[in-house]
Amino acid sequence: MIVTLIIACEIGFWVLLAAGLSVRYLLRMPRTGMALLLCEPLLEVVLLVVTALDLKNGADPSWKHGLAALYIGYTVGHGHRTVKWLDGHAAHRIGGAPRPPGPPRYGMARARHEGRVWLGTLLAAAVATGLLQIAMWYVDDPSRTTSLESWQYTAWRAAGIHGLIALTYAIWPKKAPSGQRPEGARGTARPATTDPQPYDDTAPRPTERSV
Repeated sequence: MIVTLIIACEIGFWVLLAAGLSVRYLLRMPRTGMALLLCEPLLEVVLLVVTALDLKNGADPSWKHGLAALYIGYTVGHGHRTVKWLDGHAAHRIGGAPRPPGPPRYGMARARHEGRVWLGTLLAAAVATGLLQIAMWYVDDPSRTTSLESWQYTAWRAAGIHGLIALTYAIWPKKAPSGQRPEGARGTARPATTDPQPYDDTAPRPTERSV
């Protein structure tokens, strides 16, 4: 049941997102569209409540409950960024707004961007760990909560791997292709030439007005 609910929440996330953006930009109803987008967190609340009830009714903690905690953590850590990115592109393609700027691709600007994304993964791991710990306290039986504890390690392993990948962008910054100006750099003024210009004797000379 838990796995089915996770799949339903994932489908519901994209359905609500598509409905919210369509109402917001196609039907020109921004408040209604925003209300639909704000319903997204309710899916995670439903999943959390059902998971807690499943444990309360005597279900043994398993990988399904761990996966539910990780899904909720991911939504908290990265859901807002995903919605914001899609909203910007919908505003551009449907609403006629300027094209949203993409993430930087080179140099330390790219490293800072990857660091911010990693912070979302860090938040996701923290939320998942907290939910799993609450479930372990709720069950209060160490012999039955081994699987939940393993999911805590899984969450932090994923955050650690992502952190190492993000760190590589700072240690070995990706360089822009040859001849391309680094991102964020201002344009420089064109240097004035100091070579004397050849004198054109055939050019028409201005005539003086007679006074």
